[in-house]
Amino acid sequence: MKKIVFLFILISVSLTAAQTKYLIYFKDKGVSPAASLHKSSALFKIAEKELSPQAIERRKQVMGEDNYVTYEDIPLNENYTNQIKQLGIKIENKLKWFNAVSCYLTDAQINQLKSLSFIDRVERVRVFKSRTNENQLINENNSIRQLNKITSPTSLNYGPSLTQNALSDIPVVHDLGITGKGVYVGILDNGFNWKINHSLQNLIVEKEHDYVQSDNDVSNLNGHGTAVFSLMAGFDPGNLIGPAYEARFFLARTENDASESKIEEDNYAAALQDMENAGVQITSSSLGYNIFDTISTSYTFKDMNGNTTISAKALNLAFNFGVSTFTAAGNERGNSWNHIITPADAFNVITIGSVNSDKSLAFYSSPGPTYDGRIKPEVCAMGTYPYHADGVGYSTSGYGTSYATPIAAGIAALLKSAWPHLTNVQIRKIFLECGDNTAAPNNDRGYGLISAKKAVSYPNLEKVGDQYKIHKMFFDSNGIDSSSVMMIINIPNYFAWDPVIVSLSYDGSLKYSYTFSSLPTGYQIEIQFSYKTKSGVTVHEPASGSYKFYWGDLNIDHLTFAKEENEIPTEFNLLQNYPNPFNPSTIISYQLSVTGFVTLKIYDVLGREITTLVNEFQLPGTYNSTFSILHSALSSGVYFYRLQAGDFVQTKKMMLLK
Repeated sequence: MKKIVFLFILISVSLTAAQTKYLIYFKDKGVSPAASLHKSSALFKIAEKELSPQAIERRKQVMGEDNYVTYEDIPLNENYTNQIKQLGIKIENKLKWFNAVSCYLTDAQINQLKSLSFIDRVERVRVFKSRTNENQLINENNSIRQLNKITSPTSLNYGPSLTQNALSDIPVVHDLGITGKGVYVGILDNGFNWKINHSLQNLIVEKEHDYVQSDNDVSNLNGHGTAVFSLMAGFDPGNLIGPAYEARFFLARTENDASESKIEEDNYAAALQDMENAGVQITSSSLGYNIFDTISTSYTFKDMNGNTTISAKALNLAFNFGVSTFTAAGNERGNSWNHIITPADAFNVITIGSVNSDKSLAFYSSPGPTYDGRIKPEVCAMGTYPYHADGVGYSTSGYGTSYATPIAAGIAALLKSAWPHLTNVQIRKIFLECGDNTAAPNNDRGYGLISAKKAVSYPNLEKVGDQYKIHKMFFDSNGIDSSSVMMIINIPNYFAWDPVIVSLSYDGSLKYSYTFSSLPTGYQIEIQFSYKTKSGVTVHEPASGSYKFYWGDLNIDHLTFAKEENEIPTEFNLLQNYPNPFNPSTIISYQLSVTGFVTLKIYDVLGREITTLVNEFQLPGTYNSTFSILHSALSSGVYFYRLQAGDFVQTKKMMLLK
């Protein structure tokens, strides 16, 4: 009997060894990608059932009341998946976003699949090579030398974790009672030994899933995932406190390191898809690499373009659905690769670099840009020697951008907790304004070391009905006379506007607000705040200059204060010209999400072409074009400007007033 069992084991091992994981892509979902997804359609309702109420609410924030379900949400065709199962093939992951499934296949099975009419293609799942264990990069005896230099100004006892928190101004935000409460965060890593760890065992874990073993036990004595979780949310006063310790969590084990670190792209995409469907608002991943288990499947720097790797594409989709996404830049500085790693190249992911406790750039933190020239990383946090939990207790050994990432994502949870109305677009833009290098962003530190204090106090806008409300929080150690808080509104290019000073409403918890009743459409608005301290000193914020935003179409994405010139837009858009009415010139702005041939033309009311402002290929980005009537004989009246970029065509009108 023992011989039979042993023979069975040998056969099983041989079969497993002969199989490799592949992605099987289908040609369709039983319906065309162009099929109608009107809110009342059957397809819409079928897809909607797979979304949690939280996911629907989050999507509506960024996609609208009627268009929050897309073709990617339609479930896979059951007839197709059943035919695959009938071939004796086990499906590992169902990736509806990619209209694909992953399976372990033999060569014979691949040939069978390729003969099926509904199969588009079969591609090998890329498997990342072993990652250096960040917990063992340094000697632990040398790692504690800079951890206890800062005295806590707060009522919480951060213990040895104070340095990493104070470096990003987290304690002062905690003192306001902002702790991540109400925010749902997803973490993708190699396992989490959280149930027996003092700093983690009392956290709110709503869901956990192991995408490697296909079960719901994510425990793993390897310390990396546990360290990451503790850096974001650990709570053990006197030992360790993370930024977002009262958030809720979805933990996903997507990396297999039982014998060697293996990160399979389908696991990553499946976890991200499930997190988004469950209603997660923020995701954080410290996974990623560029070299795979075989040279023939390795990525090159050319592939770091935001839209090649499966993991980057998955992050792009999650962002489109309203999720704030964070990932590590990588630890490749100075080696043969010396670039960021995927999925840090995804278009709107907030990629995190690492700094030391003195705010200097960490020697290992991967530099940007992406292959298509975008600045990376976006911001930095402390990733060198941060105090964290390991598989069984506490440790200060190790460093890496994957240790900086959960701190930054935890700060995003604080921001979302303070201002629940913020969209992921707003959160991203606020992050780009709240580093210490926003004046001169680069491909080493990005926009700089992120500050939680700056982020939660940065002015933001909320749509309330047909109006917009501005929110602001102030920090001043000298105290603030709440009755003195004012806002100056100026519109420099609008001839009928003089600066206006208005009082802000106060809610009793350092939050102030003002609802705009009417502003002229098509103009840049400048605002400055002022208040008096308890001792009577007047303070202006910003101290010089002003916050600026564009009051164009009633679209919240255009009503934030952050810089847009370095961002890749997620869609085509033609903005209202400003000033409008104009004389003698006006600026026309537009956004391109992909490279293409672009024309921008001016017409009169009879449809006659006046001039062509743009007629060339352009890269994705935001552009400004000036139209001037100098040296022309145009009369007062209505004119039209028309943008065409590929299949996208949009026309708007403007007024010339002499």
